[in-house]
Amino acid sequence: MKHECRVKARAFETDALGHVSNISYFIYLEEARIEMFRDLGEPMNMDSWPFILASTSCDFKQQAYFDEIMTIQTSVNKMGNSSFHLKHEFVNDRGLIAEGKAIMVYFDFHQQKTVPIPDTVRQKLEPYMEEKAIGEKKG
Repeated sequence: MKHECRVKARAFETDALGHVSNISYFIYLEEARIEMFRDLGEPMNMDSWPFILASTSCDFKQQAYFDEIMTIQTSVNKMGNSSFHLKHEFVNDRGLIAEGKAIMVYFDFHQQKTVPIPDTVRQKLEPYMEEKAIGEKKG
């Protein structure tokens, strides 16, 4: 299963060449992650926010333009003791627009250290795991 989040490219997110600016994709990726966590029932309060972004990347496959709607499909492709890897695919009626990756770490901000992903969170993430990733426990 993949989590889906729709985004619409706004005029200010385009660049001088008329397509969606590369930096905008990272804003969309953040929105997709937050919406996924919200749908999973995770707290949307910065005082108890449990995740930290360790790494993110985006590969551009084709251009996107103002007013286009893209669906960001998010899945989990690896889950370790305290971190999990997300795979994002931007798609629309023209096909694959971009692919993104993110490494999320379960983090205790009060102690300033990583902590194991709670079983309750693991259970919420498991339906989004890619089939090849089921059973992986590294990282």
